[in-house]
Amino acid sequence: MKQRCFKILLALMLLASCGKEETPPAQKEPEEKPKLQLVEKTFDQLPGWQEDDVSLARDAFLQSCQALAKTKSPFIGKGEIKISANTYKQICNEAKLTPQQHFRQFILEHFTPYLVTYEGSDEGKFTAYYEPLIRVSHDKDDKYKYPIHARPLDLIEFNPHDFDPQMPSKRLVGRVKGQKLVPYYSREEILQGKGNAPVLLWSDSFVDVFVMHIQGPAVAELPDKSRIRISYADTNGLKFQGIGSILLKHGELKSGGASMDKVKKWLIDNPDKARAYMNENPRYVFHRLIGASGPLGALGVPLAAGRSLAVDPQFIPLGALMWLDTTAPNGEKIQKLVNAQDVGGAIKGAIRGDYYWGSGGDDILALAGKMNAKGSYYILLPKEERNNP
Repeated sequence: MKQRCFKILLALMLLASCGKEETPPAQKEPEEKPKLQLVEKTFDQLPGWQEDDVSLARDAFLQSCQALAKTKSPFIGKGEIKISANTYKQICNEAKLTPQQHFRQFILEHFTPYLVTYEGSDEGKFTAYYEPLIRVSHDKDDKYKYPIHARPLDLIEFNPHDFDPQMPSKRLVGRVKGQKLVPYYSREEILQGKGNAPVLLWSDSFVDVFVMHIQGPAVAELPDKSRIRISYADTNGLKFQGIGSILLKHGELKSGGASMDKVKKWLIDNPDKARAYMNENPRYVFHRLIGASGPLGALGVPLAAGRSLAVDPQFIPLGALMWLDTTAPNGEKIQKLVNAQDVGGAIKGAIRGDYYWGSGGDDILALAGKMNAKGSYYILLPKEERNNP
């Protein structure tokens, strides 16, 4: 009887197992490739390498070196592309001893170019900026009545990472309201007198002040024709809205006609509408006076006309050497060695650059303000490193 029961139980177990499918082994998920990739190249593969007078970028590079010498971080900048600070400092020390006429050979010996690609594409957008000339006075009167504000005394900065290491490291600004930290005042509110932003100087043109907010620095001419330099100090931290896009949205300009020189003319010709549209950009830029030979970029060094580039520091480390390949508004190629020395509110993306054209008036604006070209760039990495995010 026991044997018969055992056979019946065994049969039932076999029947129960017949309908089961074997569970296939778990498939390993393929590793996702980083969106940012660097493709190694040779210098002969750089467009225009033989034509550019590379030595003209040496002084700007040495300016970057002075700033990087102060860094205590293991890497220069905070971008996805990592470059050893110690390696770069060693290269900088050698660059100081290298005569300008031998700078091309120095670059060949110490660096390797890498094409920057993002999601498989090496094409990005390149614009230009310049240092405008603005007329100012230390005193307010009927002519000079538009304020240029210094950094507010009630502007507070903080980093969430300082409070919680699990949070991202990001510089934020705001103000204290009661016992709470809130966003700082908008452009419209600041111009209404809210906040505690001292007046640095007075200008005779609210349009010139607005353009300076977009460009960052400016050369300021006083009534006696002497000049001083104004530089970026900070912002109110609110989101930037381009005035060209605002005018296009309202139908004031046609598509393709929103270059900076045309925008400036429209603002001058339509002052009442201009003020309202300007306030749709809540970002406000604060300034300071400097004694430098050129406008100061985010790296803290004077920018060099035609040799400095504003980049997105999330991807490109400030201080890095770059090879730029894009096109000027007149159709001429811009293929040259430049230095990543600045940032910009609208300069966002792995392949996005703002080319510093130089200082001047509306003649420079006519060139810099029209630039909106496709292009690519290469980052020069020390030969001692092999870097691919």
